[in-house]
Amino acid sequence: MFDDGSDELIGGAWPFLKRALIVFLPLWVYLIFWTATHQIFVSAIAAGFSVPLIQLFEKLKLKRKMDSEGR
Repeated sequence: MFDDGSDELIGGAWPFLKRALIVFLPLWVYLIFWTATHQIFVSAIAAGFSVPLIQLFEKLKLKRKMDSEGR
């Protein structure tokens, strides 16, 4: 099995946090934008843009981890 090292991020809790964030982060962003009296269309776009932030965070943490282990 291919091991990318992401299961060791944030003390081993990252796989569980990632699943929860992928489900709830867009909902939270949508509700925050919607209650701030933005249009539903703008709220939906902002919620959609919140999902790639999770992947970007994981990629940056893995890169830092690989750089620190390589030195």
